[in-house]
Amino acid sequence: MNQVYAHVGQAFTPTPYDVVVLGAGRMGTLAAHFLMLRWPDLRLLLLDQGGLPNEEGATILAPGIWSGLGVPGEKRGQADFTRRLITGELSGAEGGLGLSGPNDAPTLPRGLVELLPEAAAGSVAVSTLGNLPPGLFDPVLLPYARLHPDALTFSPASLTTRAAQSAVRAGADLMLNVEARPTPTGVELRRLSVTNTHRIVVHETHQLEASQVIVAAGAGGPALAENTLGTVTHHARAYRQGPRLNLPTSDATPIIRAAGLTLRPHAGGFTVIPPIHHRDPHGYLPTGGRLSGVPVGLRRETLEDVLSALDALPALGTEALELGRSVSDVPGTWLALPEGGWPCYQLLSERHWLLLGGERADAVGAGVARELAAQVVQSGR
Repeated sequence: MNQVYAHVGQAFTPTPYDVVVLGAGRMGTLAAHFLMLRWPDLRLLLLDQGGLPNEEGATILAPGIWSGLGVPGEKRGQADFTRRLITGELSGAEGGLGLSGPNDAPTLPRGLVELLPEAAAGSVAVSTLGNLPPGLFDPVLLPYARLHPDALTFSPASLTTRAAQSAVRAGADLMLNVEARPTPTGVELRRLSVTNTHRIVVHETHQLEASQVIVAAGAGGPALAENTLGTVTHHARAYRQGPRLNLPTSDATPIIRAAGLTLRPHAGGFTVIPPIHHRDPHGYLPTGGRLSGVPVGLRRETLEDVLSALDALPALGTEALELGRSVSDVPGTWLALPEGGWPCYQLLSERHWLLLGGERADAVGAGVARELAAQVVQSGR
């Protein structure tokens, strides 16, 4: 065990595994980490189609946000555990992963500010606040603010990588550059290679037996399970963009919510996070919209969100907002929409599980992954 298969030049001999995890994003790597913690002699294989364990949507678009805002009482335990993992407060025996490395985006206690058009319970006059970029919002339309001091930003990329490293150090195998799909008795592996003309091809295929399989393939997980196992789920997905707003920020700039948008401080500016309005239908391909007849890179829903917020957030109507000319110019990613809206796991068959994160994985994802690990260990022992 402890083997990392990074490329097809490394020979792989199929042997049965106790657990195979499809997907080395945040939820998959955390599940693997907690499984190895609970079951040290577990034979576990962690798979990823990319070159490194990653959390593409969160890490490319913006840092993760932990906040207790909107977390219902029955999920507070998951949220508190997730926060303690992020901040490095958990011991190794509890499943702690330490802090981000010196080259990673740091975990920063920023707090979250809701800008409001009217006074509400707990609100203060916006004029009393500091660290808000000038020109971002209209204080006449948004004269009040509500503070949530517990919010922080962190690096899901660092968390994902540390979880994968922990699982491998504990004895798990990791295979990169591989397409995988569940089968009735385990998984089918298609190891990928690149030709001298830069085409990605299937180099070799293996049938692998596994006692239990966790499908943690992000937004594509439900369709993968339905297409290969014939199960029906009620989960969905949506394509969300995160345009860049180039207003100066610092490590002290808070996360801002206003006019339906969330502004995440990131790399000296903001990433604009629009709300999810609905699921995207099967076969949908993201396309850019038009602004005054000119093609832009924002899809229609995102463009409408930006336009509706212009009065309250006039900075969105300046050159500080990167619109692009096509969808490829504006970072975006497919996002899982678990039924009920919160990260969850679901037993699909006697040996297959579906694990989903989605946009609220920042708040409770680690707690959900830990609970699934406990269920898998209980089923396997």
